[in-house]
Amino acid sequence: MSFLPLTLSDLDAIKELQPEGWTDIVPHNKYFIESPYCYPIKVVVNNKLAGIATYIMHADTVWLAHIIIHKDYRGQGLGTAITQELISKIDRKRFKTIYLIATELGEPVYKKLGFVAENEYVFFKDGQPDKNILVSPSIIPFEEKYRQQLLNLDKDVSGEDRQNKLNETIDSSMLYVQNGHVLGLYSPTLGEGMIIAADNNAGIELMKLRLTTKENAVVPTENKAAVDILLKNKFIEVRKAKRMLLGERRAWKPELLFNRVNGQIG
Repeated sequence: MSFLPLTLSDLDAIKELQPEGWTDIVPHNKYFIESPYCYPIKVVVNNKLAGIATYIMHADTVWLAHIIIHKDYRGQGLGTAITQELISKIDRKRFKTIYLIATELGEPVYKKLGFVAENEYVFFKDGQPDKNILVSPSIIPFEEKYRQQLLNLDKDVSGEDRQNKLNETIDSSMLYVQNGHVLGLYSPTLGEGMIIAADNNAGIELMKLRLTTKENAVVPTENKAAVDILLKNKFIEVRKAKRMLLGERRAWKPELLFNRVNGQIG
């Protein structure tokens, strides 16, 4: 067993690791390989690519992502080994909190490594929202003058400084603005379409906009307003997943997250 950097030449091989129900993992891993903020690795057993994993760096936090073991090598401790290898490469003095989203299969592995569950995300699909809503006049396309307000709002909600990631897609965002103050952000091209808001009204209006083109949603259990809207629109709860951490707890506000980014950065 050996651990090596994941490279572009591995992209064809990782197709065999594709988990059922996940979006195509190849484009994600191409991004990880090319991004200066990511550290993707592979585990090789008998000259065969047996698993992959990566970590994603923000200012002082890290997210572990795409920890995937080939079905033929599960139950042999490779999930634990590759996660330990990733953690060993992280500068724990700089990055004092490590996050991940745990599948049911992975949660026991992460618990053994010291991760603790912080909260849950609820996954919904197959709703019947109104596709012909009147978009709130407070919702406008991104304007450069609001960039810093958006970054401040994200830091307040997430408890992290994620501007390196947000700046990649911020130009395509939709904003909820009143009296010159940004109260909400919907980023259609950031993961699954992240929505954060300073209050329920802004969050719900942006949810309505997102659901004109989306048939799924993932929200924290603490966001009762978002859960209620999804249930009223006949969305079906399909599963839950734990958000877990290793290291320092951060002050974040799950009740103000109206749709997550994805399993890579919450």
